[in-house]
Amino acid sequence: MHKIVLLRHGESVWNKENRFAGWADVELTEKGIEQARKAGIVLKEQGFVFDAAFTSVLKRAVQTTRLVLQEMGLGNIAIEQSWRLNERHYGALQGVNRKEAVKEFGTEQVQIWRRSYNVRPPAAVEQKENEPACESLEDVFSRVVPYWQEKISPAIRQGKNVLISAHGNSLRALVKMLDEISDEEIEKLNIPVCIPLVYELSGGLRPQQHYYLFDESEVKKAIEAVEKESIL
Repeated sequence: MHKIVLLRHGESVWNKENRFAGWADVELTEKGIEQARKAGIVLKEQGFVFDAAFTSVLKRAVQTTRLVLQEMGLGNIAIEQSWRLNERHYGALQGVNRKEAVKEFGTEQVQIWRRSYNVRPPAAVEQKENEPACESLEDVFSRVVPYWQEKISPAIRQGKNVLISAHGNSLRALVKMLDEISDEEIEKLNIPVCIPLVYELSGGLRPQQHYYLFDESEVKKAIEAVEKESIL
């Protein structure tokens, strides 16, 4: 039996400002820093120890990872960063306030761009080198799964205890793969901010069960907060 932990990064500056972040490299707020520290404290109290950590190349996820490991006394373990764990690229919506997007495009259209599995938002007018113009969740799934197969699952099979600290959509893609969730059902899945999600996997890396480490009422409240954000 293997245990892995999935963790969505703490509150970022653009989360606080209600902006689409995507690949924009924004940092954690003070609240986000405290959320990451709390996650690390709870993981340590629950007896978790990690041998390897995987995260995206974006500051908010990297910072969350380092804060968690510091709280656990594991500041020296290897951290592998990859763009394949980045948040979904929101194209022309990146940096746009969600309420302003609703005023311009309407609630229904913005919700389709945010929650649908295979619909991409408007493409970015200008692209940085090696960045997509925009992505759907399906596009994120197509980059996350190979990374799981090539990098993360071999580490787990070697007996390493693994932390995956990433973003709402890259983690939704990973959960879709692990639990074989349909395209329709994954649109309804909300992953709360900075609450450790534990997966217990068989020797063949098939999920046996999964659960959040925080109190059930706190998890419910955090998920509701994400749902309200989705409703705009």
